[in-house]
Amino acid sequence: MAKKPVKGKKQPVKPSKPEQSKPEQPQVETEKVETAAPQKSEAAAPEPKKIDLNKPVVKEAIAQGQAIIKEGKSKADAARAIYAVLKDEDKDLIVAAFVKGATLTEKGALTYWYNCRRKAEKDEKKPTE
Repeated sequence: MAKKPVKGKKQPVKPSKPEQSKPEQPQVETEKVETAAPQKSEAAAPEPKKIDLNKPVVKEAIAQGQAIIKEGKSKADAARAIYAVLKDEDKDLIVAAFVKGATLTEKGALTYWYNCRRKAEKDEKKPTE
């Protein structure tokens, strides 16, 4: 704890350090260079592909996925069932089927597609006994 000052007695004052002045730096004017904003090209953004989920095979896969979800099983189980039916189809079609049939988001469906594809490739390479 700090000592309390005694009444009536003056405490010695410590001399303060003299302020050091900083040397002045010359001010340099900087030129403002105007840069053109990047132009958006209309060809850069392709239109999204139209995906037909009305094919009988796709409808069947989506129905299987929804049935698995209703049974209380996981989204991964539903996605694997959908992928088993649609493995020869386009990636975008399978992802759209995952969104509808396994109740996944777009990003989640893409992740499940990668995982299902990787597992299928691994199973194909495995020698059968």
